[in-house]
Amino acid sequence: MKKVIEGMLMIPLLLLVVEAKTHARQVVVQMEKSRSYALNDQPVVGILSQELSYLMTQNYGDQGYDSYIAASYVKFVEGAGARVVPIWINQPPEYYEEIMGNLNGVLLPGGATWFNQSNGYADAGHHIYDIARRFNDNGDYFPVWGTCLGFELLTYLAANGTDHRAHCNSSSQALALNFKDDFRKSRLFAQAPNDVVEILANEAVTANFHQFCITETNLTEYGLSDEWRVMSVNRDWNGMEFISTIEHKTYPFYGIQFHPEKNTYEWIANKNIPHTANAVRASQYFADFFIGESRRSDHRFPSEAQLERNVIYNYQPTFTGLQRSSFEQCYMFGGKVSGDGVYQTADEGDGNDASAVKLTLTCMLPILSLSIICAMHTSFA
Repeated sequence: MKKVIEGMLMIPLLLLVVEAKTHARQVVVQMEKSRSYALNDQPVVGILSQELSYLMTQNYGDQGYDSYIAASYVKFVEGAGARVVPIWINQPPEYYEEIMGNLNGVLLPGGATWFNQSNGYADAGHHIYDIARRFNDNGDYFPVWGTCLGFELLTYLAANGTDHRAHCNSSSQALALNFKDDFRKSRLFAQAPNDVVEILANEAVTANFHQFCITETNLTEYGLSDEWRVMSVNRDWNGMEFISTIEHKTYPFYGIQFHPEKNTYEWIANKNIPHTANAVRASQYFADFFIGESRRSDHRFPSEAQLERNVIYNYQPTFTGLQRSSFEQCYMFGGKVSGDGVYQTADEGDGNDASAVKLTLTCMLPILSLSIICAMHTSFA
């Protein structure tokens, strides 16, 4: 009887302990939620540059320029309320560690380059991918967005550097998205406005420019289907099905095979780029979503002065549309990165002059023939 009474007396105490532990867990969860949604209203996004294409090298390789960023990607980010910092290729690992600690997200743009070219776009992307994964594993929210070639690079890196892409033909092709039944379960589309979904599902508003693509069979064969969620697919000019939107199931990594930045900011003729009001509405959704994800990162530059020395405003784009470029405007870069991350031309000595150098050069990306494109491990953007 004594043991029964003691046991009965212990019940309220145990209930108090359980209640206290439950309350503590609730507090932790609430703190985590508060931390996750303490939005940063001054996001800064890095855009990865890439090496010059074959024809660009022929035209400008002797002028000291070794990388570029199409201005439409910069405008895509800025149009959703973020500032842009260019990320240089061909830099040591510590450069990417430092710069990403100051950024709130990274955009891997489309383009025309090789994945197996040393010290270029793919190697820089590898550093970015590994660092972003580590950030997120440590509870440090950090999104990465891949457009076209950038999307392909994300899955290439997830496959441990194995090129698993398939050849396809989707150049100058405007398409509506064929959504998967469960696409609303994704982060990318869970809160998408109904009118945006209706536009994407029923109107040919996505601009496709790629000679390589990722298929669902690719994901399965390379063990990626458990990690990545496919939200939509499309078919190229020959009827080949490819993945058009994808996201990582754990990390805030997103990939789209089409080019929403072109709907608003690229006007090259005969490219079949949709510029309707609905196309622009849909394209803006993707920019807003990505920058919304970037607002969840609380990274900061050490000072406003250092941020100002790194932002894209230090460089001037040139109108290139008149020169049969694939882009209306480009930023061209050449030289080296100084200790504080500012890009400097090779004739600036030891970099003691910390002012950013304004580089201006016409960036002509002539329309490549399909034969040249298919010879490259790339998509053409």
